[in-house]
Amino acid sequence: MTRPDRPSAAHRQEPYAREPRAPEPYGQGKPDPERYAPDPPEPFEPARAPVLYDCAVAHLRRRPTRYAFRQRTYLWLVDLDRLPRLPRLMRPLARFDPRDHFGGAAPSIRAGLEAYLAARGVRLGGGRVLMLANARVLGHVFNPLTLYWCHDRDGGPVCVVAEVHNTYGDRHCYLLRPDEAGWARTGKEFYVSPFFPVDGDYRMRLPEPGARLDLTVHLERGGGRPFTATVRGDRRPATPLGLLRAAVRHPWSTAAVSAGIRLHGIRLFLRGLPVRPRPRHRTQEGLE
Repeated sequence: MTRPDRPSAAHRQEPYAREPRAPEPYGQGKPDPERYAPDPPEPFEPARAPVLYDCAVAHLRRRPTRYAFRQRTYLWLVDLDRLPRLPRLMRPLARFDPRDHFGGAAPSIRAGLEAYLAARGVRLGGGRVLMLANARVLGHVFNPLTLYWCHDRDGGPVCVVAEVHNTYGDRHCYLLRPDEAGWARTGKEFYVSPFFPVDGDYRMRLPEPGARLDLTVHLERGGGRPFTATVRGDRRPATPLGLLRAAVRHPWSTAAVSAGIRLHGIRLFLRGLPVRPRPRHRTQEGLE
């Protein structure tokens, strides 16, 4: 896993300064997300929302061939009861649409989440929900992974919901109960990559974001970890100026995610990785 260099004094003073380049790449200039331990835990502070995270997403595939890439982007952390309200001219740069989450038919993202939870006997009683996701940018969005940190009315953690989208238009959610360190395990139930079958387990580290965003997802199969993904980033204010800077640095951010997934898929196919057949996906209860 990548670990950023210690920032200089100038870097600390400028909240929008570019994160230093990660050290020690492996192979052909590719970062190894498993090379470094996760960031040390931060002192607890209630999560702020809305905020932006200027972050790097890294993928490492270990078998049957070794392949890695790293892509910079930005993500939103929002309170589902207090979604951002932007000036009219900036609204095309960030829109949160209920159609992009869960079954897509609920009147709000929160209503879609609560329908999913209710089908599994989980009720939040009006507690706070934080969502980490891409927003729609110029009408386009793709969220490979959306995370929801769910709390009860007293602010205590209840669960985390991981909503996964694949490039075929399918969606699947995992209900997780992380331990105090943020680790959770669940069986893989959803076709994501055409180069992996639907088996094995996910082991995820999903601590609620603070000043730093630090997420890890391992795929475990056959006693090994053939795939690891990490998301690391720094919190930035979700002001109009902050959003404009992020959009300029990462134009068409969600379209770039979709294009990147397809590009790397083509490269893996050209390396001879066999394509696994895609099983028919059944809509989950609560996502109808």
